Amino acid sequence: MASNSKAPLAGGFLLCLCLLAGALAGVFLGQPSIGFLAGAGVGLVILILLWLWDRRRT
Repeated sequence: MASNSKAPLAGGFLLCLCLLAGALAGVFLGQPSIGFLAGAGVGLVILILLWLWDRRRT
């Protein structure tokens, strides 16, 4: 029973990591809210790129 379908990749961890890194960097710069939003933006871009790459892979 060989299956050619591959499990989809999950990017939630990368999004969470970017959110935390952005908020932590923002704390050191004195603007945690802006850091959180920047981390969300970067994380979403990575998430979309991962989704597109995974769609092409299957």
